[in-house]
Formats: sequence, structure tokens, C-alpha cells
Amino acid sequence: MTSFNRSTSRRLKKLTQIPSVWEGDRRPLSSSQTQPRDSESKGDCILWVDGSQGVVRGMDVVGTETGPEAVVRTLMRAMEHPHSPAKPARPQRIVVRDREIQFYLRGVLQDLDIAIDYAPELPLIDELFRSFAEILDSQIPDLPPQYAQILQEKAFAIWQASPWEFLEEQQILSIEINKWDVNKLYASVMGMLGMEYGILLYRSEESLKRFRAAVLRDEESQGRLEEAFLKQDCLFLTFEHSDDTDEDEEGIGDLAELPLSEIDPTFGNIHPLEGLRSVLYDEEALVVFVALESLNRFIRDHRRQLDGDSFPSLSRRYRISLPQPDESAKSVSVTVSTMPELAAELEEMAGLDGQDEVMGEYDSPMFHSLRDDLIPEDSFLSLGVVSWEMLEYLRQGATYHTVGEITQVGDGLPVILIQTSRPRAKTVIENLEAAGGLKAICFNPGADPFDGNHYDLGLLQTQNGELFLFGEFLDDDPIHVEARKKWNRRCKNTKGYCGLIIAKGLTGSARGNPQLRDMMALFEARSLSPKDLGIGTLQLVPQL
Repeated sequence: MTSFNRSTSRRLKKLTQIPSVWEGDRRPLSSSQTQPRDSESKGDCILWVDGSQGVVRGMDVVGTETGPEAVVRTLMRAMEHPHSPAKPARPQRIVVRDREIQFYLRGVLQDLDIAIDYAPELPLIDELFRSFAEILDSQIPDLPPQYAQILQEKAFAIWQASPWEFLEEQQILSIEINKWDVNKLYASVMGMLGMEYGILLYRSEESLKRFRAAVLRDEESQGRLEEAFLKQDCLFLTFEHSDDTDEDEEGIGDLAELPLSEIDPTFGNIHPLEGLRSVLYDEEALVVFVALESLNRFIRDHRRQLDGDSFPSLSRRYRISLPQPDESAKSVSVTVSTMPELAAELEEMAGLDGQDEVMGEYDSPMFHSLRDDLIPEDSFLSLGVVSWEMLEYLRQGATYHTVGEITQVGDGLPVILIQTSRPRAKTVIENLEAAGGLKAICFNPGADPFDGNHYDLGLLQTQNGELFLFGEFLDDDPIHVEARKKWNRRCKNTKGYCGLIIAKGLTGSARGNPQLRDMMALFEARSLSPKDLGIGTLQLVPQL
């Protein structure tokens, strides 16, 4: 049996011993019939109460698997650092109702001159736990019990369908229900950026537009963004990591990379007068059920059309059977439709219909424009090398495109690494494959006549002859200059062979340092010099 260190025993014996009887017990925090043990109230509660003064001196909630040492730890705090208004002290007598706890405490506390007795009932603690049970029983569950399981099932069906892989947030779907005082819901899919995943079901088109306009207007003000968030009028389904610790989201990474067992769906409501609540009432639960079921069917039926380059005009009617049918209705007719006109309006509002930034387009004698729509703007970019050993693993485990037989000379294959979110990485890979694959990687001079800066432009040439910008580097950046020297030397060793790696995990712990499991594709290519490319210095021309 573990016992106190002698120094600890001496410290505790210095506490004033008061003529009090303390009650102590450990019980499940949820002992009522309405609160399941696997709910948020799971765990055991340890209480130490001064029965003579009628005050709680110490309380802890611990996991059910925690050993009896936890009872002693709480007792130590009750003696040395009690809850106010109690003062540090040592009791003359302790009473417990558990024989095992009694024998354990007798062994641990034998040097502290405290009597440890047994009693079948502890009146003060019994009353406290009755109060806890009443509080737990009065809590409203997050979901109505009769709909909880089926809503969870529909949520996981959405997760597995992953509509965020092909639908952007501004590509709205209308869900016409005409029941429970709901005419239409406007579904916005979150997750294309690999950050927050879920479905927002706006009750009106006006609420959706107001929120998006507020976000664009107040994106620099955190306080105004929070206010705009709380002024939404919508139901929502979001997905979170099932670990309920306070782990930093950076450590969790992209939720899409986690197994299904580690994903938790959360439902709720946002309204300007109610604010945010993670609780659905009966009618709201039915509305969300019908919306998710019809949305799942629509995605299943039209996935191929929705996964294209455009946002097509589609509509489909479904008959949804209700989970708890009554005499008034056993099913409801729902129409799901895409809203391409609204999507175009939201894109125009956000400025997504055209780029007008500094490095938008480049004119040259040969190329009217240089495309910059292949690599996502917020990607992590680096010039480096992949060892020959890792290259073999990549060829076996990732999407792999070869251009020829590479002689293994030097420390490895020179590569450009592009790291972004998993959905966007998938899109980049698909676009490269649609262009016939990658033909060449080149660094070409560029100039900005407006500020006099000169750039080293990273270019990707696809097999169909198009040129895509992947990076802009100032000519006098010492870090880039050194990286370019290494790049040129390695390309010389490999006789011009190099590669492009597309990796996921931009928002996780692997940001800036993707591991092998994060690398989704390798495109081998040839390295071209500016002379080989033959397009001269590219001059910046702002796109209007």
C-alpha cells in the first residue's frame, strides 16, 4: 500500500486538529435513471464534508477507473487548502460508508492520529448527492431522446458522404420542407478549407447574405465577427474531435484524417434573440432530420454533377418517412435544389470571381497570361529534396506519375513541396491529372514595373502546355537564393529530373513538416532553365 512520505506526514501533523467529524465518500456523479453513464456527467464525485460545521471542505470529479489514491488526494486538499470559509485543519474523526475506503484510509493515515470509522449512512453527503441528482435530472438533453440515435446516424452519413470535398460554402442548396413553420432551409457546407466541417441550415436567404456581408466587412474585428456570428438565424450540424480534453486544435490536425470513432457530431441552433445553444427541441430535431436525410439522398443522386467544374442547376423531390410518425403525418415531401445564381452572387460579394492582386497575370511575347489558379493561396511551399529511400516509399504509397528513368546521384530527388488541406490537395492532384500530368518545373525572371522589384517566379508546366504560377520570390531574398543554388546543383546531379509533392495537413501538427503519410501525390518532371522555356522576363500587368 502506498503511504505518505515522512516529510508529508510531519507537515500534515502540524495542522491544527479540530474536534470535528468529517464525512467522506466517492459516488458516481450520475446515479439517476435519465442520465446515462456515458453522458457528459460521467465520472465519480469525491466529497469531504465537515459534518460539525456543515461545510464542504473538498470536492473532486475523477474518472471511474481512477484508484483509491484520489480519495486521499481530495482529503489532503480538504485539510491543507479547503474551500472557503473553512480554514486549514486536521479532523479528529472521519466517517465513511465504504469498508474498502475505510481500510485503505486506516493504512494511509495511521500516523496522523485520525480515527477512521464506518457508518452505513452519511446524512449530509446523502443530501448533497440528492441535490446533484435533481440538477442532472432537470437538465435538458442535447437531443430529444426519441430522435438522438437517428440524428447521429444521419450526421455520420453526411460525414462519410463528405460533401465539402466538392461543394464550397457559397454553393448553397435549398431544402423546401413546408412543415413545422419552415418553408425553406438554405444549406451551406463547411469544410472545403480543411478546418471546420459541418452544415449550416439557414432559415432565410436574407440571414445567410447578412452574415456573409458582415464577415467580409468586419473580418479584421474579432468583436464584430462574434456579434455577426450570433446574429445568424440557422440550425447547424458540426463535427468535432471526440476527445473532450482541452487539447489545442493545432495538435489534432485535419478532422478528415481521423477515424470515424474519433468524430463527434454536434447539433444546435443560432438565433439573434437566443444566441447559440447546442440543444435541439422536438420540432427542430425533426426539421434537421428531414434536412439531413434529403441532403444525403441529393448528394448520392447528383454527386457526379456536383463534383464538376461548374455548379449546375439541379432539383429533386423526395418523400421522407418520419422517425416517429403520428396520425397527422407519416412522411413529408421535400425538394432539394442547387442555387447557382445565389452562389454567383455570393462569389461576387466575396470577390472570388476574379483576382486583382499584385501577381495576378503576366504578359509575355509568347503567353498572353500566366495562370495562378492551380495552387491554393494559403499553401505552405518549400524547395527541398527527398531521399532516394523515401522516394521508393512514395512511389508505393502515394499517387505517382513518372517521366523517365532517374539516375540516383547525390542526396536525393529535388522537389517542390506544396502543403495544403486534404480537400484542396485532392483538387490540385485532379487538375494536374486532367491536364495530362506535370511536364516541367521552372524558375523564370519576373519584374514589377510599378515598384521596381524583380522576382524569381516558380512555374509549373503541364503536359497540355499551360503554365501555372506556384511561387513568387524576391531576387534578393537570401534564403531563396541559397535554396535555388541547392536546387540547381541537385537538378544537375539528376540530369534535370525533379518532382512536385502535394501534401495534406496544413492545419495540423505537421504544418510545414509533412510526414510520409501526409504526402498524397508525387509528380516527376524535368527541370527547365529560363532559356529552355524561352519566354523572357515576365512583366506584371494588373488584372482589372
